[in-house]
Amino acid sequence: MSERILFRSLYSRIAVGFVALLAALLLAQTLLFLWLTNSFSRNAVNHSPSQLAATAATDLAAQLAAHPDLDLEVYLRERYGRAYQPFAAVLRDGRTGSNRRTALPPGLLHEARVRTQRSEPLVEERPRMSHPRAEYAPIEVNGADLGVVAVPSVPPPVFIGLWELAPTLTWAGIALLAIGAVIAALLIFRPTHKRLRTLEAAARALGEGRTDVRASEAGGDEVTALARTFNRMADDLQSRAVALTASDRARRQLLADVSHELMTPLSAIRGYSETLAMPELALDDATRRRYLDIVHQETHKLEAIIGDLLDLARLEGGGETLRQVSVSVNDLFTRIADRHAPIMSERRITLTRDLPDQTLAVWGDASRLEQALQNVAANAIRHTPEGGRIVIRGEGVGDRVRITISDSGPGIAPDHLPHIFDRFYKADAARAGTTIPSGSGLGLSIVQAIVERHSGEIHASNAPDGGARFELLLPAA
Repeated sequence: MSERILFRSLYSRIAVGFVALLAALLLAQTLLFLWLTNSFSRNAVNHSPSQLAATAATDLAAQLAAHPDLDLEVYLRERYGRAYQPFAAVLRDGRTGSNRRTALPPGLLHEARVRTQRSEPLVEERPRMSHPRAEYAPIEVNGADLGVVAVPSVPPPVFIGLWELAPTLTWAGIALLAIGAVIAALLIFRPTHKRLRTLEAAARALGEGRTDVRASEAGGDEVTALARTFNRMADDLQSRAVALTASDRARRQLLADVSHELMTPLSAIRGYSETLAMPELALDDATRRRYLDIVHQETHKLEAIIGDLLDLARLEGGGETLRQVSVSVNDLFTRIADRHAPIMSERRITLTRDLPDQTLAVWGDASRLEQALQNVAANAIRHTPEGGRIVIRGEGVGDRVRITISDSGPGIAPDHLPHIFDRFYKADAARAGTTIPSGSGLGLSIVQAIVERHSGEIHASNAPDGGARFELLLPAA
């Protein structure tokens, strides 16, 4: 996927998950609150204060008859603790109890104690005190009044019930919040955490030098975008590492090739120089001149190799500024013919020029373009047998000029074609040392560098009727 998907975005999942978690918590808290308040108010709805007082008094009478030492507080809380309507029970022996002591109106217990201390009937009407009116029911066991049950005539305010429910709701809210946090962590953050750990491991492996590692691009959120960016960086680093390795390999090969190519003329120069310097060796004038000629030729060969190396370094390094002008293709062909006329005449090689448009011109540096064509022509002459033929052709192709140089030689072996422009590569090394030497192996490399500096292309192939064929595409003037 090339773009992040909005509904899979990490921020969207967090926002939706947070809202859903908050809604679930509020719903659970509301349901719990409704259940608790319903449990509290069930008895209050089903019983009036007088009925509740009578029911509680009858129940306590039965319990006291069976258990005279009954703990009123414990029993009332266990039996009536969930009732929303609070009430109190007071015995003549001083024992008191309430199902919800904190919800009782102020003064209710005091009034109940006053009633139990009088000798009159416990439920006889008494003047009101400062507390709300209450309903009373006597606790009678075997005809004896043991105490009284007092139930307020009105239920307690709502805030008192909420205050009593607050601890339960608080702990329930904390538990629900913890559960929601665990669910959110598992459903929202755990998958992202796993992918981040994978990305971390891939980054660590990349830092250790392993450029083949890649992070998972599954999903469609910000982590996926980060993984995709990391993978692009890893691809770039791997490409650079491969290029650096190839460059280092090419550098080592170049050093070896340069050393080998320079060693050959140097060895010849040193050998013949030492021979000429031997005082005990009597050499006639003809032999001495022949040795000196060889030293002279090897010196020139050494200079040519060094010059080609410097030339190639300037071209590939971009250290030379090209003086680009309109260069006539006909003039270039004329210079090729004039320069190589003696050797072609000696070997009976025919040069054919095919230029339908005599005004055809290319845009570039005249001396460098001539150097490139001269090198290709010299290579063609070198590999063309006596009595052979060379054809140079120029034609316009759109905004380019195609120059083709083909020969009637043996052509280029297929396994040599991919390396024909490599430095010091010689497709026919056996020609070295012959009348027409094979050269240093830098000529075609220089040609490729010149063409590329002109934003052109060069290709080597074998002609259908035999022989090698070099095609140069250069910008037209």
